[in-house]
Amino acid sequence: MLFTINDVTKYLETIAPLNLQESYDNSGLLAGEPNTPVTGILLALDAVEEIVEEAIHHNCNLIITHHPIIFRGLKTLTGKNYVERTVIKAIRNHIGLYAIHTNLDNVLHNGVNERIANQINLQNQTILSPKTNNTEAGAGIIGTLQSPMNENEFLGILKNTMKTSCIKHTKFLNRPIHSVAICGGAGSFLIPNAINAGADAFITSDLKYHEFFDADNHLLLADIGHYESEQYTIDLLYDIIQQKMSTFALRKTELLTNPVRYLF
Repeated sequence: MLFTINDVTKYLETIAPLNLQESYDNSGLLAGEPNTPVTGILLALDAVEEIVEEAIHHNCNLIITHHPIIFRGLKTLTGKNYVERTVIKAIRNHIGLYAIHTNLDNVLHNGVNERIANQINLQNQTILSPKTNNTEAGAGIIGTLQSPMNENEFLGILKNTMKTSCIKHTKFLNRPIHSVAICGGAGSFLIPNAINAGADAFITSDLKYHEFFDADNHLLLADIGHYESEQYTIDLLYDIIQQKMSTFALRKTELLTNPVRYLF
């Protein structure tokens, strides 16, 4: 059976409806013709030129990413920056570009935060900041560890599980970690929600200096890095699509698109 780009994207939108994306976001089909038959799909966190080249090499004519390559809008397509060069290369090679961003963040089941929570075996997962009248959708997740652990042990397990080189965190409060809140990507806006929900720790990324003060001795803040917090989204998308559609090549990128490097 042949599936079109539209078949794939509409299926994904049954998992993460576009109306759940934040107002600033740009999820959905960004380039490509919906009725094009899919020859193969490449999954990645970011759409950059190297990802398009990888798709060409593997005969994939649809790239599905978490982050939308067209985010702030395009007024020209002259190739003056990496965004324009990526879009031009995709269009020239008849490759569709689809992003599933904050709508995938904002679902409880089969969402970005659930996958992070599952990686650290978090139990009793619920939405941290539910959307109005919908406990199945909203920002962040909160749950409990199978058994409490001390802060150093918790961060050590988190570091290994999330494959991060380092974790920026607030000072230890010498209290056991049991209830844990999570927000993949930039989640500083949820610090008050995590505190009000009684979380012992809040895992997120992209925290600014002064935002660490916002913990105010209520919880342990852990910044694990943006890419690191969302890396398992690729596996999540692979599992979702493979369960429904298996008549074309489905590939996870072999490239590291994280633009951040660490020196130790």
